[in-house]
Amino acid sequence: MKEAGLTVGGFYKHFDSRDDLVTEAVGAAFGVWKRRLEDAASGGPAVSYAKLIDEYLNEAHRDNPGAGCAFSALAEEIARSDKRTRALASEQVRNDLQLIAGMLPGKDKRAARSKAILTFSALVGAMSLARAVSDEALSLEILKTVAEVLRNSAS
Repeated sequence: MKEAGLTVGGFYKHFDSRDDLVTEAVGAAFGVWKRRLEDAASGGPAVSYAKLIDEYLNEAHRDNPGAGCAFSALAEEIARSDKRTRALASEQVRNDLQLIAGMLPGKDKRAARSKAILTFSALVGAMSLARAVSDEALSLEILKTVAEVLRNSAS
C-alpha cells in the first residue's frame, strides 16, 4: 500500500465489499493463456500443448504463485467467493478448456474436451500439491511426473 501511495483503508474504499475486491483481482489474473495465443498469432513465440505443460509445471511457477495461474493459487478462495466471482471463474475455465482442446491433435471434439479437462485438472492439482509439500525432491517429482504423463498422453 505504501508503494502505491495508499493506506489500507483508502485501498478498500475502492471496493464495496471483500467479494468485489476478489472479483477484480481474479478477473485481472485470468486470460494468461489466451494472451499467449494472441501473441503467437501476432508473430510471437509459438504455443503448443507440450510448451503449455512445461511452462506451467516448473519451479519458477511453483515459487511465484502471484505471477502464475490464478486457479492453482486461489482455487479454494474462489470456491468460497460470491456468485459473481464464481461465474467469472466458470467462464475462464470454459475458455481455458477450449484453448487446451484446440491444441490437441485429432478431430474428435468430445475426446479433446475430455483430455482438456484432465489436463487442466492435472496442471492445477500438481501445482497445488507441489506448493503444499515441504520436501523439495517430492515437489519436483510431482511436477516432473505429471508433466511427463501429460506429454506422453497427448498423442
